[in-house]
Amino acid sequence: MSRISVPITAPLPSSLRVNPSSTTVTKILSRLSRASLISVALDWLDEDNLSLATPYLRPDQDDNEEEDDGDFYPPASSPEELREEYLSLQNRKGSKRDVLDRITTGDWRHGVSLYQLAIADLQYLYDHPTSQKWSAYNIVPLKAPREDDDGEVQPLEADKTSLTIPRFHPSLFLKSLQAQILPDIKAHYNLDRHKTLPLLILRIFVIDSPYNTPLSLSSNGNMDTGSKTILIAFPDGSPNIFISKPTSTGPTGASESKSLGALLAEGIPKALSLPRQRVTLQSTSLTTRNLEGLLDRRGATRGNAAGGGWSIYADEKVKESPLSTVLPSPPLSDAAEEEEQGNGDKKRRERPTVEERVNKRAKLVAQARFGDTARVGDGKGVERVDLVMEDPFEIGGDDDADRMDIEGEDDGEEAFRPNVRLTFHGNHVFAGIRQLVECGVIDGEKMPGWMTGEEGVTIGAVRNGRIRGHKGFGL
Repeated sequence: MSRISVPITAPLPSSLRVNPSSTTVTKILSRLSRASLISVALDWLDEDNLSLATPYLRPDQDDNEEEDDGDFYPPASSPEELREEYLSLQNRKGSKRDVLDRITTGDWRHGVSLYQLAIADLQYLYDHPTSQKWSAYNIVPLKAPREDDDGEVQPLEADKTSLTIPRFHPSLFLKSLQAQILPDIKAHYNLDRHKTLPLLILRIFVIDSPYNTPLSLSSNGNMDTGSKTILIAFPDGSPNIFISKPTSTGPTGASESKSLGALLAEGIPKALSLPRQRVTLQSTSLTTRNLEGLLDRRGATRGNAAGGGWSIYADEKVKESPLSTVLPSPPLSDAAEEEEQGNGDKKRRERPTVEERVNKRAKLVAQARFGDTARVGDGKGVERVDLVMEDPFEIGGDDDADRMDIEGEDDGEEAFRPNVRLTFHGNHVFAGIRQLVECGVIDGEKMPGWMTGEEGVTIGAVRNGRIRGHKGFGL
């Protein structure tokens, strides 16, 4: 009698195996380098992970029974023997294809578990930190409902002044999040501590099937055409979370990715909420592929609200304060003293040229406007900034008659506001702007503050010289 699969609400178990010839398995593993494949295989063979990543081993045989000599990758007799084999692969040269074939057609020919795929997928994130596009969200508590003068209960509002950080319990959060997932899809969850950054990463692997059996992963192509992956990062001690853009193994529409993102945006605050302590997610208008830069602006450090020139106060070791009665040493003064000491043979330093004075002035202005941020090679850059200019423009004519005031009104007439959109694109947008200031291309004294990145947003609108983040968010 054939087995009957019944839809249930439980998540996909980590021990569930996937056919190694699946497109999903091939895509995840083939992205890794040879060294990373060997490292992942050794992680699978670790004693703590062996129960969820058991390899194909040689079955018990009698002494008179001969082994199959036709097997290109003979199975090992124990995990320890297989671990020694992969350690030997690290010490000799070879191709990535050989290691990949050994994994899929040899040592794990009977299937690769979902836990193994999660480890391999996160290893690719560690090897390529800019492979995912992250968006930062602020966890904001909701105010308690209140009644107005007419006795009507007002809807819940976000309490932006609260500094309360909700407590995060991984097991309780996953149980609550699973309750928010639709019953016609199944998800696999895997939590992993980032190797170098202070955050916890949750990987969610979703397939379009109501079943959590091996048949659901191989029968109708759910694994290869209907699977999507999304990552959620939880920084330590920060009221923010980072959500990646959903990725798919097969062709998918933009609406499907947006629907999954919207589903998680609604389910995550419900999973984080506690009785009488409800929270919501608010977009910070900060999107980037640089996870380290995102953590610097929305992590638990003092720099998350001290961008641009204010970054000099973010360092706890620096005791300088604008209220101090002792004047600090001016920027670049130490470098000037070293240069003078290096020219000790000269009794008198030559008077700088006009060009040298202009260059020094530009560097001083850049140091004052950007502080210790926006430096090439600091690893904290953003690659794209999208802005909409909403400032009113002046119309030619007499200054007193035709000039629009700052509120955009002139004798009852609306100000001229053309639809102007700006996009800055590069490896490190604000570092590039800083270089332009140091070179004198941009006037650093008249430059608006949002060009230094001090507002901490990458999507917003500029009005009256100040940036307003998308949906009103901004420092």
